[in-house]
Amino acid sequence: MSSLMHSNDDFQNSAQEIQKVEKVNPEAKTWKPTSRRVGVLAKKLGMTSMWDEWGIKIPVTVLQIENVQVIKQIKTSNDNFPRLQVGAFTPRPDKVTKPLKGHFEKYNSSLKSVVTEFPVTPDAVLPSGTEITVAHFVPGQLVDVIGKSKGKGFAGVMKRWGFGGGRASHGVSLAHRTPGSIGQNQDPGRVFPGKKMPGRMGNQSVTVMELKVMKIDTELNCLYIKGHVPGNKRGIVKVRDAIKTNSVSKFPSDITPPFPTYIPGANGFNPLPREMVARVGGKDPLLLTK
Repeated sequence: MSSLMHSNDDFQNSAQEIQKVEKVNPEAKTWKPTSRRVGVLAKKLGMTSMWDEWGIKIPVTVLQIENVQVIKQIKTSNDNFPRLQVGAFTPRPDKVTKPLKGHFEKYNSSLKSVVTEFPVTPDAVLPSGTEITVAHFVPGQLVDVIGKSKGKGFAGVMKRWGFGGGRASHGVSLAHRTPGSIGQNQDPGRVFPGKKMPGRMGNQSVTVMELKVMKIDTELNCLYIKGHVPGNKRGIVKVRDAIKTNSVSKFPSDITPPFPTYIPGANGFNPLPREMVARVGGKDPLLLTK
């Protein structure tokens, strides 16, 4: 037992040494409408409500960004969109294998429990070890959120696909929730691929596009996203700038996004305010006019 405890202590000490990495500050650049920035990994904390300047209640999902760093650049044959490997969240030292420990140490990164990749444009490439905070985003911008939907288990066609089912009575026996016919006769003599059938529902990757960032909490490192995002509480999601929206309209007209990411002293506020809230603008919707 003593030898085992000694080996665990040695491993934890070596893990703490890797955590002591130097912070890397990338060079600030000018954002262009054709640029695509890196995304982040976030944890879904749950849903709450907030009110805009007109007193309209808005449901929001709270996402927390924790210990997000760029690990390395992955070069591909497509030079237009290189990929950045990004890691987040601090794991237990005894859950990290030696190959992963060496990988993070090689690229000047602390230990991470989740790793993913994001395609970026060449002008948005960040050096290894760059830390990405919640200030990477701006209030009022549109983002895409990618996560795994809640697993529902095995479900029939009525729950899984919204089929109407059979009649409740009058000519129906033991077939009230069946799918009915699933194909033709001898010609073609098979069930076509993609036919909607009973099966496992949920637990699949879902992308919700063009969600608005309503508020940013720089102290708790939280994003308040309008609407719902896929997954359970404390589930991991990916957040990126909206890709299907026009590059100019995805950001507020009066705010230029920090590029390639937020750099203290180089991108606007320094120090950052505790909260940054998106303004709806326009006229009071509750004001009755003729």
